[in-house]
Amino acid sequence: MREFLGFAIPSSTDHARTFNDSNHPMPAKKTSSSVYFIAGSDDAAVKKAASALAEKLAPGADAFGLEVIDGGVETVDAAVSRLQETLQALATLPFLGGSKLVWLKSATFLADTVTGGSESVLAQLEKLCDFIDAGMSNGVIFLVSAVKPDKRRSAYKRLTKAGVTELHDKPDLGFRAGEEEVISWTAQHIRSRGLKISREAIEVLAARVGLDSGQLNNELDKLETAFGTGHPIEARDIREMVSATRESGIFDIGNAISARDLPLALETLQQLLGQGEKGVGILLASIVPTVRNLHLAKNLLVRHKLHPPAEPQFFAGVLNKLPDSETDYLPRKKDGGINTYGLGVAARSASHYALEDLQKAFHSCAEANWQLISGQGTDETILTRLLVGFMSR
Repeated sequence: MREFLGFAIPSSTDHARTFNDSNHPMPAKKTSSSVYFIAGSDDAAVKKAASALAEKLAPGADAFGLEVIDGGVETVDAAVSRLQETLQALATLPFLGGSKLVWLKSATFLADTVTGGSESVLAQLEKLCDFIDAGMSNGVIFLVSAVKPDKRRSAYKRLTKAGVTELHDKPDLGFRAGEEEVISWTAQHIRSRGLKISREAIEVLAARVGLDSGQLNNELDKLETAFGTGHPIEARDIREMVSATRESGIFDIGNAISARDLPLALETLQQLLGQGEKGVGILLASIVPTVRNLHLAKNLLVRHKLHPPAEPQFFAGVLNKLPDSETDYLPRKKDGGINTYGLGVAARSASHYALEDLQKAFHSCAEANWQLISGQGTDETILTRLLVGFMSR
């Protein structure tokens, strides 16, 4: 016997194992399993971790040392076929008494899908788990990677107990999650890279990427290549290098209004209209909420002689000190709590406008909405006139 990666490798004199087409393979002898299960809802993280582990377990392996079985299938027949191939591979001893890694890659039939719920697939998964529990031959290492597995299923529970399990789930920010939590999650990833990036740039990046860790890592790779870890990265750099989506465009136009950056607001408006967005949608999804928050925040700051918060999240402490009569009308989150972060963002930017300007802007939004729904001009003309009207200095 010899060893490979800490596992005992059988010699050519060890007993072979057989596979019978009518019955699932049974192990010749029980030994400690070498099973690795990498799964989770974060597709990019699962694939990256599984690839890295496969390289570690079988570095530079040839066809005899690494057998990859593609588990990314859509039909029941294909899923059953891949599971049978996996059992056959696990039942076959390594070539010349060496070692081998069997990798069931990106298995989709562990998810809560029609294919994953098929009786045929479930039965074949149970056979696979029975085989693993009985003990695999020394020298055979098994790696399973699966995206969005159904954690209620028996196969999932058995695989997590069979060996080493690594879970890569997207962050569960909970029912109270909002803009603040997504930005915080993005900032954590940025800090791990050691990049110097402004708060505004983090907010823009979070709006463009959301909770897609794969895209976030790709964008951070690009930024690190372009700027390194010592050069400050600003919001304009993010806008130039990270592709805009419909959601990020909505954020950008609101951000431009808050900063009273008319050129950026008009540029973003053109982009959104060019993507087919409707004027009413842009108005109600971004312009009105931004103007409303600015007006509410400015009103509180002026009437209570408050100072703008150093960071948006600090405004929650200020609002908590006010009587209920002063906060009952403020915008709420899904859980019913006050949207303190959104108001904090507005409070930091409220200095760009006088209270009277924001009052007029809110009335102008109502007029623009009437013009849009009654067809009194093109979307571009109405919204351009609106933005220029209250953002011009």
